[in-house]
Amino acid sequence: MTNIVKPDLRPARPDFSSGPCAKRPGYSLQSLENAVLGRSHRSKPGKAKLAEAIDKTRALLGVPDNYRIGIVPASDTGAYEMAMWTMLGARGLDILGWESFGKGWITDALKQLKLDDIRVMEADYGELPDLSAVDFARDVAFTWNGTTSGVRVPNGDWISDQRGGLTLCDATSAAFAMDLPWDKLDVTTYSWQKVLGGEGAHGMIILSPRAVERLESYTPSWPLPKIFRLTKSGALIEGIFKGETINTPSMLALEDYLDALNWADSLGGMKGLLARVADNNKALNDWVAATDWVANLCVDEANQSTTSVCLKIVDEDVQDMQADTQAALAKRIAALLDAEGVAYDIGAYRDAPAGLRIWAGATVDAADLAALTPWLDWAFTTAKMEAQNA
Repeated sequence: MTNIVKPDLRPARPDFSSGPCAKRPGYSLQSLENAVLGRSHRSKPGKAKLAEAIDKTRALLGVPDNYRIGIVPASDTGAYEMAMWTMLGARGLDILGWESFGKGWITDALKQLKLDDIRVMEADYGELPDLSAVDFARDVAFTWNGTTSGVRVPNGDWISDQRGGLTLCDATSAAFAMDLPWDKLDVTTYSWQKVLGGEGAHGMIILSPRAVERLESYTPSWPLPKIFRLTKSGALIEGIFKGETINTPSMLALEDYLDALNWADSLGGMKGLLARVADNNKALNDWVAATDWVANLCVDEANQSTTSVCLKIVDEDVQDMQADTQAALAKRIAALLDAEGVAYDIGAYRDAPAGLRIWAGATVDAADLAALTPWLDWAFTTAKMEAQNA
């Protein structure tokens, strides 16, 4: 059993939340001093800033020139529901869910859109559905990385190059942290507050030419609110993809996103971001491999998330406890670390199995994760002793 004495070294930045995520290293509000405030977002400088965000996004992610990129309302949720409401229904749908948000999209498809031809493919937390069973003659909706389960698709090899339908990919905790094969993705969405640690409320939607063709050739049978409308008189509203947003964006949040993009660029772009994510995962995975009380919720290493690392408690004594006691123990670990100021917001997602969830995206420093691991041992030892003595 690990010594109960508190470790000496503390993480310099204890921000390990899975969203909103840690700000970049060295972040300061002074970085936002060039924000276009008190001006219309439709003014010349306002539109220039919005267009700059789109251009920098394209360059960093390597999005093809013939794909459209738009800034839309309501974070990743708004972006993904915009895609569902405007494009689904033209073909049958295969929809995949293996964690909370993916299963939320299933609820949308079944109970809100009430699609007639739908195949639901689900898996328990920690696992993936059978990807080989997906029919790409149909539309396919899925999350690239399951933020609440710590499970991701390993790559894009399972997606057909000869697909007839569209692929709708929720990539909110994957964009800027994992390689996304653009030729496999027709609709891709994410939010600013994830991997780059931006501010909330704004979403990004990236459309392939095939997705644009669907928008211009298909009109859904249900009404569309203004914030979902991407076409007018059957034609794509091109302005949306040049910075002419549907509704008023926060120019302060926009400046924050630009700051994050500039930081990513200073690292060498995706290569630098991926290197930081790899270093972070090594710090956590080396500790997990050497620790007998904890394991990754996802057993298959190829499918383990590199951003939202979800851990389960496998200590034999804890496994013998009642389920509610196990859940309380996991929450106690998170609470102890929060009280010590060494880790904030690392409890498992409310719908997920009891455990811990630690963000290891690019804005986190590997040194802070390494400093956190002895504290995790301390908190587990403390919480277990409390539970046994209760």
